Amino acid sequence: MHDALVALLRRDQVDEAAWSSLWDDLDAGRLERGETVALLASLSTELPGYATLTALLRSLDHRRPAPTVRFPDAVNIVGTGGGPSTFNISTAAAFVAASLGVDVVKSGSRAYTSSVGSLDLLEQLGIPLTKSYEHTADMLDRFHLAFAGYFVYPKELTQLGRSILPLGMRPFGRFLNTVGPFLAALPVKAQITGVADGGAVPYLRSVASAVDGRTVWLCANALGADELISFTDNVVYTNDRSREIRVPAHRPGDGRPAGTLADLRPAPAGESVVSRFFDVLTGRGGPVATRTIALNAAAMAVAGGLTASWLAATDAAIEAIDSGAALDLVARLQAHTAPTAAAVGPRRVPEREVSARG
Repeated sequence: MHDALVALLRRDQVDEAAWSSLWDDLDAGRLERGETVALLASLSTELPGYATLTALLRSLDHRRPAPTVRFPDAVNIVGTGGGPSTFNISTAAAFVAASLGVDVVKSGSRAYTSSVGSLDLLEQLGIPLTKSYEHTADMLDRFHLAFAGYFVYPKELTQLGRSILPLGMRPFGRFLNTVGPFLAALPVKAQITGVADGGAVPYLRSVASAVDGRTVWLCANALGADELISFTDNVVYTNDRSREIRVPAHRPGDGRPAGTLADLRPAPAGESVVSRFFDVLTGRGGPVATRTIALNAAAMAVAGGLTASWLAATDAAIEAIDSGAALDLVARLQAHTAPTAAAVGPRRVPEREVSARG
């Protein structure tokens, strides 16, 4: 058994050199299937210590080519998964923020701990992932929005997945979801990561503090949702530890809906995931769903430097939903992918300007 795996199973610290040696053996086919299963099982059963995880992330980062294009104005929004079951809030918010003129490069995954992940939804919408950094830059230029493909993740993840076949990666989703936002090589300005497990916040704050070159916001709330929620108090932790941003709930009596998790429900059995997504993206999902999407879109607008005002950004995001601008962006992306095919979903509505950069 590889020395790094032995140390990991003993909960001893594993340094970067040991991780690099393990990846070398994986690449060369020298690891037994039982070793890779044990590796993933150990990582998913209990998160490794901060030093071990930081060494793991650095070892993977040093093995891949540097990004060929940078996105200095872009924001990525991605959650850790887990928590209460909701519709795809962050994906909806990405469309809304991009319709405001925020450059959004969204990473994500298929469902590990939920029924439908962001990549599953995009597949059903007929919107493909980008294939390179240049492709990503082109999509940003055209639409202010790009959904990053698998190329942003270490190839070692694919190798691990292949090495454990026919066993899938879903049983190891806890680790992949929690650490996944820090595995993608996305040279963006800011990353907004919702954390479902409140107990993991101090741990991930330490991980985020080691991230160079981009702002990282970790968002948490008492509901254990991995997005900002409009009817509960939220806290945003910055990776420079300079401040904590308090995003309070909308209180009864302030003219805004209080709401419950039922307002954010995913598509029930028998209902189309795409239909549910279009409902919430057009405001037909109810005011609570609208405000929650708008709040997450506002976070991207503020983190990306489009505005310093959360209130103004939230109001603009609601207008983008109500006017059909966000829905129109979906249709334009679908048409760009298949110009001769009819877009999936409701009839397109005229695009409207909602900001100076829209």
